[in-house]
Amino acid sequence: MSMYGRDPWGGPLEINTADSATDDDRSRNLQDLDRAALSSRPLDETQQSWLLGPSGEQKKKKYVDLGCIIVSRKIFVWTVGTLLVSAFLAGFITLIVKTVPRHHRGRPPPDNYTLALHKSLMFFNAQRSGKLPKHNNVSWRGNSCLKDGNDASTTFKDLAGGFYDAGDAIKFNFPKSFAMTMLSWSVIEYSAKYEAAGELNHVKEIIKWGSDYFLKTFNHSADSIDKLVAQVGIGSTAGGSTTHNDHYCWMRPEDIDYPRPVTECHSCSDLAAEMAAALAAASIVFKDNKAYSQKLVHGAKTLFRFSRDQRGRYSAGGGSDAALFYNSTSYWDEFVWGGAWMYYATGNSSYLQLATTPGLAKHAGAFWGGPDYGVFSWDNKLAGAQVLLSRLRLFLSPGYPYEEILRTFHNQTSIVMCSYLPIFTTFNRTKGGLIQLNHGRPQPLQYVVNAAFLATLYSDYLEAADTPGWYCGPNFYSTDVLREFAKTQIDYILGKNPQKMSYVVGFGNRYPKHVHHRGASIPKNKIKYNCKGGWKWRDTSKANPNTLDGAMVAGPDKHDGFRDVRSNYNYTEPTLAGNAGLVAALVALSGEKNIGIDKNTIFSAVPPMFPTPPPPPAPWKP
Repeated sequence: MSMYGRDPWGGPLEINTADSATDDDRSRNLQDLDRAALSSRPLDETQQSWLLGPSGEQKKKKYVDLGCIIVSRKIFVWTVGTLLVSAFLAGFITLIVKTVPRHHRGRPPPDNYTLALHKSLMFFNAQRSGKLPKHNNVSWRGNSCLKDGNDASTTFKDLAGGFYDAGDAIKFNFPKSFAMTMLSWSVIEYSAKYEAAGELNHVKEIIKWGSDYFLKTFNHSADSIDKLVAQVGIGSTAGGSTTHNDHYCWMRPEDIDYPRPVTECHSCSDLAAEMAAALAAASIVFKDNKAYSQKLVHGAKTLFRFSRDQRGRYSAGGGSDAALFYNSTSYWDEFVWGGAWMYYATGNSSYLQLATTPGLAKHAGAFWGGPDYGVFSWDNKLAGAQVLLSRLRLFLSPGYPYEEILRTFHNQTSIVMCSYLPIFTTFNRTKGGLIQLNHGRPQPLQYVVNAAFLATLYSDYLEAADTPGWYCGPNFYSTDVLREFAKTQIDYILGKNPQKMSYVVGFGNRYPKHVHHRGASIPKNKIKYNCKGGWKWRDTSKANPNTLDGAMVAGPDKHDGFRDVRSNYNYTEPTLAGNAGLVAALVALSGEKNIGIDKNTIFSAVPPMFPTPPPPPAPWKP
């Protein structure tokens, strides 16, 4: 009996069972037959490649076995050769490029906004009170008012430090706390831009200087308080008073020798809520310094509780310095503003519930217009609070029960942004293009810079939320329109105006030289001028001997006119609040637009949002 297989090369293959009693024998016979078949006739190349016999000599000549594939030796040689030549040429070219000298194109020069930012932060160095740090970098300033609080009948004996408000040496906590809140807000949103400008550490140091002083003005370690310091020094000269004080006397802060009264308040909701906002915002700036951040948060909680428990305006009652210089019209806007900052700093939803209470918003004027609607300032924080809470809706969308009021704030913010555009007539403009947010009254620039900051920030919010613009009535406007508004206003302040003058001291070729400022107007000549002795420096027509770098003066009148005279503070006096708005607007506009805002840092204490479902509908009754 025989079995027939099929020779792979087509011929019959006979295997005798007698010759293959074992597997070994069968295997040996197959090998013999394979060799026989191989020698009987020539094989093509493919057939040879299937065999493992001695015919590999031809394969070695024409093919290269790379393990997973077999390629033609000719192709292999060409490929390796090409790679080697290419590598050699690349190395040679790199060597030439590295060794041949060439001119490096440096980083592009900083833009005007960045240059002005460097200057405007220096103003805060010049306004420092107390024992100055060694690196303060204002050569004509020194330690001053180190005994503030010591000779006053007050609980708070150490009130050295902080900042002087303007050209005088009074320390007003109300506008100062707003200034610190603004600086902190700008750092939280634009820390990358501050970093790029090399100013992040500087601005944080300024904020800490202010925050450390605030902690001295109330019992910050307590959970509840019944008073706080509103100001140090007085300036009233009403009725022709000749009492030596910070307005009657014209002296360097370093030479002050007259008494500096301390004003305390026991029901000052607006002041306490604004100071709470300042400390809460600063706690986010310093969140990486856990101990200091928690200290600021605790102080902010204490202040905010006091503001809610002891209702009243800090400037109530005529005749006080507060009423004369920084009169507060209400405290409802500070409740919304302070509540929003407290929520961001703590994540405690009770603050958000308060800030979004319709009754508070109504009292703050959120639902009606009025001539000053949308004007953001040290007195009215509503516009800023609405932008701040619109941020929450845009990026976290907390839903019920906050959605309705947040949507209202968002809509109101859109209306405010529309009012800034030239096409609308809510606010007049000067012939030179400056928006008249204070309706032609003196000292306009402080309001303009705040609006420029809000417009740029809101534009960046929309872009970060992938929203190309917003509606004013039926018309859609691009976010670029808001940025353009901010640029035209800041450019006006930096010199693009009919006077061809920069209103920021030290910036540009032409700027005010007679700034209303005691320290800047008296030469550093080792002569101590007494109260009236400094009047000659106040009244001289000569330019200030010291340059108050970065100070933004009060600004032009409604006809673009400006008088560079020291005696008229409505033109030439700078303020902390004004400069804080300027710094915020400048950093928002500075550098590369694509850097944008920091979406997350402000929410670092906010727990994850899980919107509460709305209540079920009432049962149906037939």
